[in-house]
Amino acid sequence: MNETINIVRLRQPDEIDDPLTDVLRTGARKLLAQAIEMEAEAFLAEMRDLKLPDGRERLVRHGRGPERSIQTGIGPVPVSRVKVRDRGANGEAERIRFSSSILPKWARRTRSLDALLPVLYLRGVSTGDFQEALAALLGKEAANLSPSVITRLTAEWTTEYERWQKRDLSARHYVYVWADGVYLQARMEDHAECMLVLIGATPEGKKELVGFQTGIRESAQSWRELLVDVKRRGLKIAPDIAVGDGALGFWKALDEVFAGTKHQRCWVHKTANVLNKVPLAVQANLKTDLREIYGAPTRSAAEMAIEVFAEKYGAKYDKAVDCLTKDRETLLAFYDFPAEHWDHLRTSNPIESVFATVRHRTVRTKGSLSSKTARLMVFKLVMAAAKSWRRLKGQNQLPKLLAGAKFQDGIEVIEMKPQSAA
Repeated sequence: MNETINIVRLRQPDEIDDPLTDVLRTGARKLLAQAIEMEAEAFLAEMRDLKLPDGRERLVRHGRGPERSIQTGIGPVPVSRVKVRDRGANGEAERIRFSSSILPKWARRTRSLDALLPVLYLRGVSTGDFQEALAALLGKEAANLSPSVITRLTAEWTTEYERWQKRDLSARHYVYVWADGVYLQARMEDHAECMLVLIGATPEGKKELVGFQTGIRESAQSWRELLVDVKRRGLKIAPDIAVGDGALGFWKALDEVFAGTKHQRCWVHKTANVLNKVPLAVQANLKTDLREIYGAPTRSAAEMAIEVFAEKYGAKYDKAVDCLTKDRETLLAFYDFPAEHWDHLRTSNPIESVFATVRHRTVRTKGSLSSKTARLMVFKLVMAAAKSWRRLKGQNQLPKLLAGAKFQDGIEVIEMKPQSAA
């Protein structure tokens, strides 16, 4: 007996009806399956010249592996791996294996998800809450990201960090470096720990993470250890200029390890320091006047703007004027370099922008964040951010700088040799 029954399934309160995501997952599954098939076919075509003694092909398709779910940015996508059989191998040593670059053998998550974990942590999500947070992003089926998995990932990051700390720097040369320290405030230690960060610009104009370690405050000894370490691993050529805030420990250590490197104080830090010494009502105008200084087209114009600033505010806000004028030389050092690079050299923002989330995290988890875990999370975050760091403008000026050219007000100075008398 045929009976037609119409059943309407009621949506549960915690379920989200999202047909668009379902369509995306279906399409992603098809595209992923096609890509894996094409990769396997390309591998077999490349190996087609390998034959057995009877003329048959040595490498052939051998079915598929078991289907597994890969966590992606749109939720879990089921997929199976293509298997290839080597029919002519005499033992494991001679066996030719097919390894998919799209779908590694033991992969359970896309790399973008692994990169997301440090961001979640630094945004205030504890490791025990990752599953719940990711379920809201990827759906309730979000697996393979349990606290135990996070622990294993942390162990892998530790190995990666230790390997990075030992890398050879003998082939590296950094024209400019930016330095800064970010305080962890982990467990509210009596001796405040901070992460010391050093970013360098290569002769090709690319910014790279050079040094990264935990130090005690921003002491000269902590900075000295970092600088000596990078020098010991092969960084022999001193950078032309270093950009940083007013932490005296860094500048003292820099003069000891790389004596020929010029100092450039960060204008963002200096502006904040000066503004802190005047009432709120004055800060807007004062900030505009400071911009007139570091935005001046020449050093002489900047010097004149400093004199105007001192005359304008010296009577009532002498502390603000003293804060500015005491670092006059190091604030204007960028004028001795190509004008195209001034935007890069006036501030240590390449570091500040990355660590904004770190400060947010340490405020929210004062008593629960371990310095070791924070260091690893921040290291992963910085390495991921490094891929999108802005290259130096005016790369055509770098060869001149490396050749020893001198610049005045951002323009190369051409020295004319006197002609010998006839």
